[in-house]
Amino acid sequence: MGLRVTLPDTLLLAALAAFLAGAPAGAQDLTGTLKKVKDSGAITIGHRDSSVPFSYLDGNQKPVGYATEICFKIADAVKQHLKLDKLDVKLVPVTSATRIPLIANGTIDLECGSTTNNADRQKQAAFTNTHFLTATRFVARKDKKLDKFDDLKGRTVVSTSGTTNIRQINEANAARSMGLTILPAKDHAEAFLMVETGRADAFVMDDVLLASLVAGSKNPDGYAISSEALSKPEPYGIMLRKDDAPFKAVADAATAALYKSPEGKALYEKWFTQPIPPRGINLKLPMSEAMQKAFANPSDSPDPAAY
Repeated sequence: MGLRVTLPDTLLLAALAAFLAGAPAGAQDLTGTLKKVKDSGAITIGHRDSSVPFSYLDGNQKPVGYATEICFKIADAVKQHLKLDKLDVKLVPVTSATRIPLIANGTIDLECGSTTNNADRQKQAAFTNTHFLTATRFVARKDKKLDKFDDLKGRTVVSTSGTTNIRQINEANAARSMGLTILPAKDHAEAFLMVETGRADAFVMDDVLLASLVAGSKNPDGYAISSEALSKPEPYGIMLRKDDAPFKAVADAATAALYKSPEGKALYEKWFTQPIPPRGINLKLPMSEAMQKAFANPSDSPDPAAY
């Protein structure tokens, strides 16, 4: 008669987890994005064309940037996880208005840009660990002498369609009875041009994107970014499909390892403290204390208080 040993449920679960963790990706039933990538041999990354320095086109119309490089790191991790000899990385342009629908319908697998991770967006998509913290401010020509949001009362402002920022300025306009005319722009470059040419008095957007646009303008000294912020620091994250835990686990592990390593700090410094293509502008934005903490303890939390 054979000996039968009954293991406690916790030990059984631990043993199963250890087995699955060590098993090749092909030995498990793949689902969601991992199955899509395995079957097609390709991963599709959505990129922006003017979200400097996160995701934009260089002088050769090639997608580059801080978030773009992070997405490439995630793609490498997926390739290793699936044990693929080759992985084709496809690049698809997206805008503020199309990025979430294209993630949701499966056109793109990752979105690398300047996308704020917040509670509303988490109802439609998932995010991996925070790679930047920003706040909503406005930029105006210095000759307008505008610095606080109340200075904008009765004026014309612009913000990019489909962003958190245009929602925030619409809410502030109603709550404060500011009497604003709020114009939507298709992208950040168009919005800044409207301020540059006088069609709008101010452009409301994430402060880091405003800084990049000013630095790359014809007359950087001719613009000022508001001292007042319309929001608390908000996290940016790489966006991926909602309810796809296995794929998110690979992305989270890859980004956490990157951010906690010296390579993560070097990547940040490359795009925020050194000259960047195509014109060699330097944003001169050293890593903040809050950002250092976010890298040391990677999190996908949408709550500004977490940072």
